[in-house]
Amino acid sequence: MTVQIEQFGTWLIGQYCRLGWIGDLARSAAGDQTFPRSGDPEKVRGHLNRIHAEADMFEALEDAEALWFGFGRP
Repeated sequence: MTVQIEQFGTWLIGQYCRLGWIGDLARSAAGDQTFPRSGDPEKVRGHLNRIHAEADMFEALEDAEALWFGFGRP
């Protein structure tokens, strides 16, 4: 049995309806053609660094990463 694990970037974009910072980050990611949709949290963090994202987006990323890991991700 093979288990498909949703990529972090894809999962994050799927959170666009969520209220708060995670939702803000998700909506921003959904509109960003260069966002690493198949990326892990480190690739997303690197992307945020490259685009000079605000500090709030990095805090949202940390919250989203904790939530994503909480769903049983590796």
